Amino acid sequence: MNNAQQKPFQIADIVMDNRVVLAPMAGICNSAFRLTVKEFGAGLVYAEMISDKGIVQRNTKTLDMLYIDERENPLSLQIFGGDKENLVAAAKYVEENTTADIIDINMGCPVNKIIKCEAGARLLLDPNKVYEMVAAVVDAVKKPVSVKMRIGWDDEHIFAVENAQAIERAGAAAVAVHGRTRVQMYEGKANWDIIRDVKQNVNIPVLGNGDVETPQDAKRMLETTGVDAVMIGRAALGNPWMIYRTVQYLETGELKDEPSIREKIDVCLLHFERLMQLKGEKIAVREMRNHASWYLKGIRGNGKIRNAINQAETKTELYMLLNGFVAEYDELLEEIV
Repeated sequence: MNNAQQKPFQIADIVMDNRVVLAPMAGICNSAFRLTVKEFGAGLVYAEMISDKGIVQRNTKTLDMLYIDERENPLSLQIFGGDKENLVAAAKYVEENTTADIIDINMGCPVNKIIKCEAGARLLLDPNKVYEMVAAVVDAVKKPVSVKMRIGWDDEHIFAVENAQAIERAGAAAVAVHGRTRVQMYEGKANWDIIRDVKQNVNIPVLGNGDVETPQDAKRMLETTGVDAVMIGRAALGNPWMIYRTVQYLETGELKDEPSIREKIDVCLLHFERLMQLKGEKIAVREMRNHASWYLKGIRGNGKIRNAINQAETKTELYMLLNGFVAEYDELLEEIV
């Protein structure tokens, strides 16, 4: 193991157990998902982005999104908005009413409805606006403030280094960089060279994000970009073992086995139970359809059950489908043996 992989990772005075971080994913990173991933060893978990206006207006649904289980910490809670006053008010509310360790500002979301609010990746076109927004939040709260951003808007407007320097100058404690532009959305290849440029031009911790699909990718990102931590997003969907296997690989060099089908279904059902506690059965079943499909990804013959899961309406149906699938698989294995 080289020394770079073993150095401690911290943001301000928040010390992480390791350098593997769960990325914020909208509509996914609620407490049920975060806690499940946390138990697989993530050094830090990010909450899904939350609207500053929703917080300021005390919208019930928005405030419910602020729930944090004490077992999740350290946790970074992400807010978004294009209005400085609202962003500051939301950050203050988060500081006073949650156990979040870090307050993160979203400057990476590429979707139109966020862009139209002058928020998310829209801010990346103006380093001065980036500075102004971050400085206002930093001045308003005592908790560490960080930013998650993309490298730029498009290939002609890549201000990653300038924006990161503005973020540092404004007093932020860390910056996470997704190696794609806004125009790329989630397509194409992430540019790790620009992530490396950011790391070389600021003194605050830098987290690298984009195209980390295997533990080997994580190691390669740490070694080639020099980032302080690696952030894993879509590769953890239905696969919290990606977090565990990455932590183990970085710490010991050993590549742990993939989980069995029974292990996948057991964790899927644990995740489902937590989602029901968080949102109630009806909403949990609906949201779990996607998650269950992700847990089943890569398993032979999963097409039929995935179609059935997409029609499931109750907890009982979902349990019967998933447990039945495992039982069928076990019988098949016994026949082969």
